[in-house]
Amino acid sequence: MKNQRITGGGGVQLHVVEAGNARGRPILFIHGFSQCWLAWSRQLTSELSDDHRLVAVDLRGHGLSDKPTSGYDNSKLWADDIDAVIRTLHLEQPILCGWSYGLVALDYIRHYGDHAIGGLHLVGAITKIGTEDAMSVITPEFLSLVPGFFTTNVDESVRSLKSLLRMCFPQEPSAEDLYLMLGYNVSVPPYVRQALFSRSLDNDDVLVQIRKPVLLTHGADDAIVKPAVVDRHKALVSHAQIDIMPNTGHAPFWDQFTTFNRRLGDFAARVVT
Repeated sequence: MKNQRITGGGGVQLHVVEAGNARGRPILFIHGFSQCWLAWSRQLTSELSDDHRLVAVDLRGHGLSDKPTSGYDNSKLWADDIDAVIRTLHLEQPILCGWSYGLVALDYIRHYGDHAIGGLHLVGAITKIGTEDAMSVITPEFLSLVPGFFTTNVDESVRSLKSLLRMCFPQEPSAEDLYLMLGYNVSVPPYVRQALFSRSLDNDDVLVQIRKPVLLTHGADDAIVKPAVVDRHKALVSHAQIDIMPNTGHAPFWDQFTTFNRRLGDFAARVVT
């Protein structure tokens, strides 16, 4: 794998990892709330690398990217980050694959449109935040953890993040995987987590304008984002393909990675430049 730094919006330095076939269709993986590029390790080291150029970014405030104290409420900065990755790496018509915190992929489309991308893949994703309607698709069990994400008390923060990770999977990961995940979750400062969750944004107007292919993937047993959100998204993006994966939760790319990777590869193969 190749690690590099890219200058994003406002001069923020973003950490990016690349693997796979340099001549293949690019897939740009965008992780979720309080995560990092390692969430996509079962894609970056998979058979997808035979035919695709695989790129995973640490979002601002996460992983090995810079962690500024402000700017997380600025949709244009998020959009500029994704645009910088696409332009700097010369990604030709990449598929944006966004997990959970789907706001970032849509920040990009809001400000740059969808002409430079090949398609959009939303995985267990929310597309709005900050209103009662937006919160209605998030489970009460997840919302009960939110205060612990913002605390500077280490013990309370670790307990909440460990509970979050366990909610992502129908069956708990191995101790090795769980504590690796906990490590990169804990590395995100509480002020970043609070800023991400404090945004107020509704992307319905963006979704209805998307003309490129869209795939909506959701775990049937998702304990964080209710599967009913897929119907909402489909109503706005009538041409979207839907993949409800049985026996999997909020992170189908991890616990059902073989099936997930095959379906993502099939989607990418059908995207026409």
